[in-house]
Amino acid sequence: MLIFDADDTLWENNVVFERVIDEFVEWMVRPGLDRAAVRAVLDGIEAANAPTLGYGSKVFLHSLGECVARLRGRAATAEESARIAGWAAAFDRDGVELLPGVAETLAELARRHDLLLLTKGDTEEQRRKVTASGLSGHFRGVHIVAEKNTAAYEELIRTYDLDAASAWMIGNSPKSDILPARSAGLNAVFIPHDHTWVLEHDELDPADEKVLRLSAFGDLLRHF
Repeated sequence: MLIFDADDTLWENNVVFERVIDEFVEWMVRPGLDRAAVRAVLDGIEAANAPTLGYGSKVFLHSLGECVARLRGRAATAEESARIAGWAAAFDRDGVELLPGVAETLAELARRHDLLLLTKGDTEEQRRKVTASGLSGHFRGVHIVAEKNTAAYEELIRTYDLDAASAWMIGNSPKSDILPARSAGLNAVFIPHDHTWVLEHDELDPADEKVLRLSAFGDLLRHF
């Protein structure tokens, strides 16, 4: 069984958030408050909100509003709130941009193996992206969870009665894809993405022989 992450493994995702963040940070910069300081405050707010509010564009825009209030020392004005709301258009797209090699590689892998999709975030938003990707037909099951932690992987193992030692989790996030999957007993494939969200970064054990590191999605065909 091969289990796939979605955002920034199958299609571009965080780069859209980073474009908005660049505009937001530029808007917030003022004398005595540089870009790095603004970004640090926003990262802290997002880290605090994720465990209770979850993930996705709605939570992200909420965090921008909190950041304005924190940096301005007051609630966001109607004009400021409207500007933040305007960034929602960046996420309201009918399609997704598949990463290089994904379509043909998944099609071939689906002929050889059973595939599952495991993604986290807002259910409606993630379902829209899965549908828009045109990839759902390759997967035996699509699972959207609030958090990709060890318990989520253990539940997936129970649901499909998987032999964890022969199953693989494939993704770009050390924090959500690799470390909890390994904790649940799965093997893992780490495919880095240049724009992985900063809150998804973590350290991997270089001596862990159950983690396969690949530079491109298409390289999966040489191993599976």
